[in-house]
Order: sequence, then structure tokens, then C-alpha cells
Amino acid sequence: MHEPHFDRRLFLKGTAATGAALTLGTAAAPSAAAAPGGFPDYTYVRTLLTPSQLRYNPTGEIIFPTVRGVYDRLSSPLGRYYLYYAPHDAPGGICLAYGDSLEGPFTEYPGNPIVSRSWAPHYSVSHVSSPHVMWNADAKEMWLYFHGENTTTRLARSADGIHFTYDKVVLTTAMLPAGTTETSYARVFRHDLPSRGARYVMVFMLNNTTNHRDIGWGWSADGRNWTFAQQPLIRHTDVGAVNVGGPHLLHRNDSTYVVYNKDKASGGDIMITEVGNDFTRRNHLGVFYHSRSTAPENGRAAAPSFGTDRGVPYMIYEAGDRLAGSIAVARG
Repeated sequence: MHEPHFDRRLFLKGTAATGAALTLGTAAAPSAAAAPGGFPDYTYVRTLLTPSQLRYNPTGEIIFPTVRGVYDRLSSPLGRYYLYYAPHDAPGGICLAYGDSLEGPFTEYPGNPIVSRSWAPHYSVSHVSSPHVMWNADAKEMWLYFHGENTTTRLARSADGIHFTYDKVVLTTAMLPAGTTETSYARVFRHDLPSRGARYVMVFMLNNTTNHRDIGWGWSADGRNWTFAQQPLIRHTDVGAVNVGGPHLLHRNDSTYVVYNKDKASGGDIMITEVGNDFTRRNHLGVFYHSRSTAPENGRAAAPSFGTDRGVPYMIYEAGDRLAGSIAVARG
């Protein structure tokens, strides 16, 4: 349910969408056509987190969920699964909820935010947001990648998934071509690229002075020091969108895919592109998950994260208008 390849947990991440579709109750929405790439359909189940029901709710909005199974990794975890999320607008704040099933319920951690917009002496910014937590099997730690400001992606590390130690800046606009204005919403995955001497891949949202967002990517031997492609991995024009964002890596049938969302005005769906194990393909396969016009999606599904709970694949994602939605779960 985490990064592609190599051990049972990594396999579960990479094949988060491998289970056969399950029949839901009569209250569930009908399933759309099968997802491209051999992935199963995902069908909305329920809302997991709503801002108005959270103790830490500075702005009335939350975004960018990341789910991780911790029951076989951490000592005495609060639950089987940790769900990270954040408000985006100032002050933001990296938050945690925990539960024993990917279908919920999830309980808000009482000490939220676990990372705030000021962390002396490392930074003081208007907001921090977009938490992506990766289990680093080499270090036996939870590695948190997050942005603040939108120009800068940072790394913090933790032995328990709650208390983090600041590490370093890993991505800034200065590492991309002139005119780049945003490098944020990064997710990092364990993925071998032997030709580049890399063991980790990052995908992220990229913006420039044209104000059309694309998907960028980079590679690293250690998850800390990165090289970034100077051209987008996926351009908004490739799929007829004004903006694309919220990328996530998936692995299936000996190939690698990026799933990502369109802006609501461009359809609000989650799309899929096959990039191949060496990231040389650009096979745009179309819609991975159709957003529903009804609540809570209201025409927009975004920023998916994937997990497998007792063999059943799940997708946890943003549902609803940007900065006015909730965190929902769909089952495959």
C-alpha cells in the first residue's frame, strides 16, 4: 500500500488497485467503466474527514490526504492506519488522524498540527501543507514531505509518525527553469531507476508564469538529494486541462503509472498516464476515476492516496471544490 516493488508492504502500495471490484450496498453509487491499465473501478463509500467536525480547523478546509499502514512498522501505534492531511490556507498545519480500517472511522489526533508554519530555526512561513509520508525502509522511519511556501518542498523524519525532526529543503523553484513559480504537492515513492542511479522518484505539481499547472518529476539515490527533470512529465495540454495536479505513482503488471487530477472546470476527474518503469513512456490512458456531480464530490475528485486493507484496495482523496471539500474514501 506504499511505494512500488520489493517487499510485501511495497507490493500492497504498488498494487493498491489490484483487487477485484466488490459489490457495495444499495446506497452506493453505480460503478463507472473499468479503469484503464487493468486497475479496478473505485466506488465512493463515505466521507472520512470534514473540516467542521475537526478540533483543529483554522480555515474551514482540508486537502491532500496520505494514508499509511503502521501496524507492522511502528511500536504501539494509535491505530492500524495513519491518515495525514492539512488545511492549505494560512496557517495550514500538518495534521494526523488514525483508525483501524481504511473505511473509517478516523480519530483526529489531539495534538494537531504535528508540524506548524514556524519551526525555529529552520523556517517561518505563511503556511505549511500537502503532507506526503513515505515509510523509508532503509532508515526505518516515516519521512514527511510537505510544502511551505508553495515554492519550497521540505523533508522531516520520524520514528513514530507523530513527532518529527526537521531534515532539509528538497525542492525549490530555483531547481527548475527560469519562470517557475510553484514546486509543491510532492509525493515520493520507492522506485528503482538503475540508469539514473536512483532508488526514489518524486512527482509534484509544477507552475510557471503562464499559470497553467503541470506534473514535474525527479529522482534520488537516498530520498534527500534530488535531480529534477527540466521539462514536465505530464503537461496540462496533454489531457486537455487548464491545470493538472495531485500526482501519485502506481505500479501494476510490470509497468508504472501516474494518476493525477484535472481542475474542476476541465472535468474534475482523476486521470492516468503510463510512464513505464523507466519513465520514458507517455501513454495517456484517460479517466481513472470519474468524479460524481453529487455531494461530496460535486464534480471534483483530487489528490488520491492508495492503500490496501485486508486485501481490499482503497483510494482516499479530496472530494469537492478546492478548499471547500472533505476527505473521502472509495473502494475497489
